[in-house]
Amino acid sequence: MIKNFVEELTWRGMIHTVMPGAEEHLMEGMRSAYVGFDPTADSLHIGNLVPIMLLAHYQRCGHKPVALVGGATGMIGDPSGKSSERNLLDEKTLRHNQEAIKKQLSHFLDFESDANNAAVLVNNYDWMKNFSFLEFIRDVGKHITVNYMMAKDSVKNRISSDASEGMSFTEFTYQLVQGYDFLHLYKEKNCSIQMGGSDQWGNITTGTELIRRISGGKGFAITCPLITKSDGSKFGKSEGGNVWLDAERTSPYKFYQYWLNTSDVDAEKYIKIFTFLTEEEIDALTKEHNEAPHLRVLQKRLAEEITTMVHSKDDLDNAIKASDILFGNSTGDDLKQLNEKTFLEVFDGVPLTEVAKADIENGLDIIAALAEKGGFLKSNSDARRALKENAVSVNKEKVQEDYTITSKDLINNKFVLLQRGKKNYFVLRIV
Repeated sequence: MIKNFVEELTWRGMIHTVMPGAEEHLMEGMRSAYVGFDPTADSLHIGNLVPIMLLAHYQRCGHKPVALVGGATGMIGDPSGKSSERNLLDEKTLRHNQEAIKKQLSHFLDFESDANNAAVLVNNYDWMKNFSFLEFIRDVGKHITVNYMMAKDSVKNRISSDASEGMSFTEFTYQLVQGYDFLHLYKEKNCSIQMGGSDQWGNITTGTELIRRISGGKGFAITCPLITKSDGSKFGKSEGGNVWLDAERTSPYKFYQYWLNTSDVDAEKYIKIFTFLTEEEIDALTKEHNEAPHLRVLQKRLAEEITTMVHSKDDLDNAIKASDILFGNSTGDDLKQLNEKTFLEVFDGVPLTEVAKADIENGLDIIAALAEKGGFLKSNSDARRALKENAVSVNKEKVQEDYTITSKDLINNKFVLLQRGKKNYFVLRIV
């Protein structure tokens, strides 16, 4: 059954521009639409989540999604919104990146089923690699005028007098190559719609123009808004750079924290865009959130939904446990379940001292750990005072003055977490 895709996207705030006739075209029956992804890394990042969600909603509305990995266009570089050219890749790297991207997309899209609308992954390098330059300018280039190409914002912005760098011929032809992708998929896959961010409108409409001029057909364009943060900072960036979908690049803990730290205004917007929750569910959550904003109901649900989708329920549970270690009532057992990377991320910025392994094997008394060996407290008398006040914990468990740290206290065979009071943490790294 076909559901109204444009209607679904509209209430979610995911529509920027819809070409006239596109909504009616979609309601007539199952249609194929594609979105392009840049394969210059072996992972997508959360900036790619909006086009991924476009395809996921598209499939859920009964249509067939086509994910295009831009192997050929990745060798050129899209000038839209960029002031310089990107690195160009070799074929082996592109193939590796393509497989990694497909694996990530499969968390959102059904590639495997026998359904008519099962998702398809294509790589434009496959049809561009044998296309000679002469054939391309004869069969494609002659149908689009330079005047038409110069009128696009992505070109105008790069060749204006304000631009710091000019635009190479390679980049100038980008819109023709992307336009040809649309024509190729229109002819080979009966793909009549291209979707993307609003900055892609110019490239997409070049494709619809080629379809009209060469095939006498009709292609459609649908774009979504570029996501912004209410404070004006760039969406998808953290202090460490991109927030990646690959757990090796951005751990599930850090990924979860990114969404958990979203502002109230952004959380209300993001939960519509980045989850599959219904309008009724989101309205109820928003009402609950507004009644008690300090509980961060929207942020928690947003972080839970999206961490589970991108990673897994187990990864979510571990991320919540890791978060609770700093802010909740966790135990030493919870600590010992953290892997080294997550442990270091949770306690990033906490004072850390290295202690010899022999000291731990021989038994390190708690006063020395806090003062002489650790250097966290100024003196042995400071350490004794804190212990008498029952303010010292080892791995979240309260200890007394006679406590000795041994190998059994090690987290990942490498760390011991000391704590004074509720908020003062110290880490011993065993070397």
